[in-house]
Amino acid sequence: MTANGRVALLVVALVAAPAAAETPGPMAVTREVLTRSNAIVTGPGEHRQKVETLNALLRPFLDTEAMGRRAMGKHLDGRSPAQVRAFLDVFRELFLRTYVQRLLLFEVPDFGFKGEKIDGDEATVETEIITPKDRFAVDYTMRRSTGAWRATDILVEDASLGDNFRSQFDAALAKEPFDSLMARLRKKVAGPAEPEL
Repeated sequence: MTANGRVALLVVALVAAPAAAETPGPMAVTREVLTRSNAIVTGPGEHRQKVETLNALLRPFLDTEAMGRRAMGKHLDGRSPAQVRAFLDVFRELFLRTYVQRLLLFEVPDFGFKGEKIDGDEATVETEIITPKDRFAVDYTMRRSTGAWRATDILVEDASLGDNFRSQFDAALAKEPFDSLMARLRKKVAGPAEPEL
């Protein structure tokens, strides 16, 4: 085969090769999760089934480990690895429950997607929850880790869910020891959903 023939063959091979799939951006990831959430919330099924399905969908989307470390802050200093792991595990369940219950509170919700701001591996995705009676701004603080975008905080009308947990943990640990708070959190996760710690 001539040199020109080899070049022509290479060009054809490159054109015919499928393009490498790009990693979805923060807006695309958030849109996919919220669209599927909406289908679950508004679709058929019992409340418990919807909660379980939403939990399975949201676990890979929400970086509850980052949220938990931020929410507990200095109170994790000096804790053993086992204590830190136990807290992060119970916090994951608590945060998922809080977020899922809020989703299920809305009557016939819809989601609007307003924009995204990306700065390296950090991003903010601006959305809103739309109901027949009102609109609520919900912004997702995102971080790219191991190639995937995950939410590290959620702001509802500019109020951070992570900061809300931190305030509650600070107040609780000013009055009770860490082990007592952990026992209360475990009891809460095991029992019926309630709005407050």
